[in-house]
Amino acid sequence: MAWLTCVKAAGFSSLLCFVKRENNFLRHLYRNKTVSVKTLGTQRTALLNVRRNSAQVSFNFSKQQRCTQLNDMETKGATMEEDSCDTDSTVRTNCGKRKHEETDQAARQGRGKKRKRGGKQLRPGERYVPPPQKRNQGVSFSQEHFAETSYYFEGGLRKVHPYYFDFKTYCKGRWVGKTLLEVFKSEFRAESLDYYNEAVKEGRIKLNETPVDDLNITLKNNDFLRNTVHRHEPPVSGQPMEVLVDDGEVVVVDKPGSLPVHPCGRYRHNTVIFILGKENGLSGLHTVHRLDRLTSGVLLFARTLEVSQKLDEMVRERQIEKEYVCRVEGEFPEAEVVCEEPILVVSFRVGLCRVDPKGKESRTVFQRLSYNGRSSVVRCLPLTGRTHQIRVHLQFLGFPILNDPIYGSSAWGPNRAKGGLVGMSDEELLEALIEEHRSKESLHLLDLPDEEVSGKQGPKTECKVGAQEQHDQITVLESSGGACDDSSCKVPLGEVKAEGSQGLHKSTSAVESEGEMNGAQKEKNSISDEAPRTAKPNSFVRDHLCGECKIVRPDPKEKDLIMYLHALRYKGADFEYSTRLPDWAKEDWLQD
Repeated sequence: MAWLTCVKAAGFSSLLCFVKRENNFLRHLYRNKTVSVKTLGTQRTALLNVRRNSAQVSFNFSKQQRCTQLNDMETKGATMEEDSCDTDSTVRTNCGKRKHEETDQAARQGRGKKRKRGGKQLRPGERYVPPPQKRNQGVSFSQEHFAETSYYFEGGLRKVHPYYFDFKTYCKGRWVGKTLLEVFKSEFRAESLDYYNEAVKEGRIKLNETPVDDLNITLKNNDFLRNTVHRHEPPVSGQPMEVLVDDGEVVVVDKPGSLPVHPCGRYRHNTVIFILGKENGLSGLHTVHRLDRLTSGVLLFARTLEVSQKLDEMVRERQIEKEYVCRVEGEFPEAEVVCEEPILVVSFRVGLCRVDPKGKESRTVFQRLSYNGRSSVVRCLPLTGRTHQIRVHLQFLGFPILNDPIYGSSAWGPNRAKGGLVGMSDEELLEALIEEHRSKESLHLLDLPDEEVSGKQGPKTECKVGAQEQHDQITVLESSGGACDDSSCKVPLGEVKAEGSQGLHKSTSAVESEGEMNGAQKEKNSISDEAPRTAKPNSFVRDHLCGECKIVRPDPKEKDLIMYLHALRYKGADFEYSTRLPDWAKEDWLQD
């Protein structure tokens, strides 16, 4: 900028000197009387030309100054020729470019850099993390998911052959800056650190799709983790699931007790969604409402998004009438009973609720149908849709459901919270409930996290009973676990590999259960289709890293997998769907 100031000063000084000389010359001629008029006119014209040229020089100099300053801001250190911004120049320089042309060029250069290094230059030794992939919110379970494993039936139970499965997640904010070892040690204690070290050696733990060779690697934002586990699922009731309606708009089923609606926790294939996909070829269904895992009865799905939105609006506006039946302890009053006590969620981890003034408004109408001298069958009309509403209101009235593992538990005290009287804090209640079921070896009825079922106390993560697994299958990284007997804890011979789940396990079991999924591709090397549905493979071995394969768990009794609560009827303005009464709801039923 110093040379520019000097040029400016020198230019103006020369111009002023030239103008003074011309003015003195004209003044001298004017004083001279002998000068002709023609001569004076000529000199006057010359003076005007001088002034006009002076103005043009001044304008060009100002423009040159502006262009020079612009070039200094855009390209630091660039050398500019003296006449680069002259108006007569045919070569367009930076100062002659249109603004949008420069912006487009800079944007193209920036995009090229981002594709190479994620928008910034990596320092030596720094680990590159690819950007997160866009998640498809519309994805649902497909035949690829259904083919991960198969069912077999034994002792009245539906069982799933153990299979390899990938738990996936992006790095959580609280993990950034920590090592994988620290994360596994603090948050995923269902398995020991020795297990994770062995899993690393076999390539079962991956970071950004690259096998991890050291658990001391530090996690960064957007890191994508994949943990391949040998997964066992608890058995469920072997009762067939009847499809009541499939008219192209809705699918209505009679759900057996013990089945979750969606994959959640330790359940994946032993769920309504997967059974419908595997045995009936039904996929892409939209959930209209849910039932608790232990509850049976009418379950409604929409075939299309439009139908789903219509039914959702009807549910929100309370235009659907729901009718349930249950069997409760003792003699329920003959007259109609209305309970309007507010309900508060105590723990999403266990799905525990209770009556509390701070809870949400709730209303249920009860009517006794029969009494056999020990227990009563009660008709229930929930007018609101709170979690465990019927069960909580019956407990408050002093008539808990006969085999309710939560609200019929003695952990609530001698009166079992009749009238809302608990006598202990929420934390004490939760601890007493878990201890009671631990002593009875029935923790599976509470749907607790795996580390608590296996006796290893981990962080108490809240998980609502019946919560839906995300359709895009991006879930919290955790180890799987479940109940299985010694003979079911097996995988195909020669298929134990340290690869991704798709290459790790292809079931070579007998056949898919009765009503094999329509159009689904049969597994290679499978046994004949004529094999009985209770057939069990004889070519399976245990996975040497799987802790569940080393445990022999007794099978639960079928009656312990259900609760005496049944969704009998759903009715709208132009539809009504209902099921038959379950055996336990008949008037002459007697408890074993």
